[in-house]
Amino acid sequence: MSSADGPLVVGVDSSTQSTKALVVDAATGAVVASGQAPHTVSAGQGRESDPEQWWTALCEALRQCGEAAHRASAVSVGGQQHGLVTLDAAGRPVRPALLWNDVRSAPQARRLIDEMGGPKAWAERVGSVPGASFTVTKWAWLAEHEPDAVRATAAVRLPHDYLTQRLTSDGTTDRGDASGTGWW
Repeated sequence: MSSADGPLVVGVDSSTQSTKALVVDAATGAVVASGQAPHTVSAGQGRESDPEQWWTALCEALRQCGEAAHRASAVSVGGQQHGLVTLDAAGRPVRPALLWNDVRSAPQARRLIDEMGGPKAWAERVGSVPGASFTVTKWAWLAEHEPDAVRATAAVRLPHDYLTQRLTSDGTTDRGDASGTGWW
């Protein structure tokens, strides 16, 4: 790692298996510090992960970056898209997140496409045609299979937006990620 001459920025990547943090000198592009911590994915029928593990992994990755992370002027969190993180009214996960690669919602995807008039109608109205990886199909699966979890849900986040909310207390996303949910 090198020393920093300019302002520092932190880039975070939360993938399905680990969270990585990289502190970079914004003026030179030099890497100042880095950290990485694993989190688990269920080995059951679907692909699920506990969002609290992502938070713990992010904290560990930032800890590994040391003082450089504390001096950063900005943080950007990116990573897996299309997942479904359900939060209760206090902002706590209702259940493990359904990850992008959990395809149990394939029947719901087909049903949603048919209900809205087919793939062409979806593409014209929403800008994409949902597959089993999309958030909207995961929500439909959850509504059919775990209605109590749906009733307990006060907010829905994408996986990396959950981490952004934990860092900032702001439940936000960007247009690109919102367009991949199937709701925007």
